[in-house]
Amino acid sequence: MSLPIVFVTGNAKKLEEFVAILGKDFSRLLTSKKIDLPEYQGEAEDICRDKCRAAANLVKGPVIIEDTCLCFNALKGLPGPYIKWFLEKLGPEGLHQMLFGFEDKSAEAVCTFAYCSDENSEVQLFQGRTQGTIVSPRGSRDFGWDPCFQPLGYDKTYAELSKEEKNKISHRSKALEKLKDFLLNNEKKCKK
Repeated sequence: MSLPIVFVTGNAKKLEEFVAILGKDFSRLLTSKKIDLPEYQGEAEDICRDKCRAAANLVKGPVIIEDTCLCFNALKGLPGPYIKWFLEKLGPEGLHQMLFGFEDKSAEAVCTFAYCSDENSEVQLFQGRTQGTIVSPRGSRDFGWDPCFQPLGYDKTYAELSKEEKNKISHRSKALEKLKDFLLNNEKKCKK
């Protein structure tokens, strides 16, 4: 019997979205746990590897961590992995105002999932990206920077889209599909 996979998050909205995107065909037991991991600095991939290793050392079993970046092209990718702190201090209005002096309002939402089967295993990364524009906040204020990110080809922000529609196109869903394929393929190999 496989150990449950622990998704390390204290964010109920992130967990809700994660489970909704995974869908019913994922049969492996999944739990969540809030663990205060160090706030690493650097590039998103390095941050994810370090966080996943730290989580695996604490859990002593399979873990998934997730890190989200919001990268403004005019700012050469910043705030990137530091978006959480920018959002906390500035709110969605402040994120939009950061680009006031720039013609380029384009951005990329990046989600990276890191998976590790135990503390001695290699960390696997799964990344999804969605292009968009930073706009004056519109829609619900219940999930991070969603009110100021308008995905390319849409006239609505993430916050104005239905959950189902957002989950079809989001950076998180793209990364999670890759993670899900990996986990389902590993599950099949284990059953052989």
